[in-house]
Amino acid sequence: MTVYIDPPTWPGHGRLWSHLVSDVSYAELHAFAEALGVPRRAFERDHYDLPAHRYADAVSAGALEVSSREVVRLLHGAGLRRRKGGDRQRRSS
Repeated sequence: MTVYIDPPTWPGHGRLWSHLVSDVSYAELHAFAEALGVPRRAFERDHYDLPAHRYADAVSAGALEVSSREVVRLLHGAGLRRRKGGDRQRRSS
């Protein structure tokens, strides 16, 4: 199981956020997030939003650190990228 995380540089709700993604399947991503204790409501189209204070937890659990650009490349390469408005189904597996 390989899951990837970008640096917590995305601002929102008074915090910085990372994106947690899989390059294999949403099922793999959901399993990793569940094992990490990340709530399903943190899933957004094709990734989990993870607050900066959980970044080290994800890396310790096995997430590989990559750039934000690499996250997008991985999602596209795996056919898992879902753009806003392009797919109305949120939180599906």
